[in-house]
Amino acid sequence: MNQVFSALADPTRRAILHLLREGEKNAGELAAPFNISKPSVSHHLQVLKSAGLVLDERRGQQIYYSLNTTVFQDVMAWVMTMTDRGEPQQQ
Repeated sequence: MNQVFSALADPTRRAILHLLREGEKNAGELAAPFNISKPSVSHHLQVLKSAGLVLDERRGQQIYYSLNTTVFQDVMAWVMTMTDRGEPQQQ
């Protein structure tokens, strides 16, 4: 969970996740809106992938990235336990 929150702390990574809400994109499509180098975008994608927030799939010479909604569901479940007065429920 710490890795997820660390990844979400960066505004560029949050912007990349926002772009992926529209659907899968390759690294070039994700880099286009930013005024940073492609290696920097690759680093951000690697951090998001390591945190489990994005999935990647190679198709030929392109790698396509998509959101891993399962991790977002886990984070939301944890946030919801913070609003409960009782103990977190086991799943």
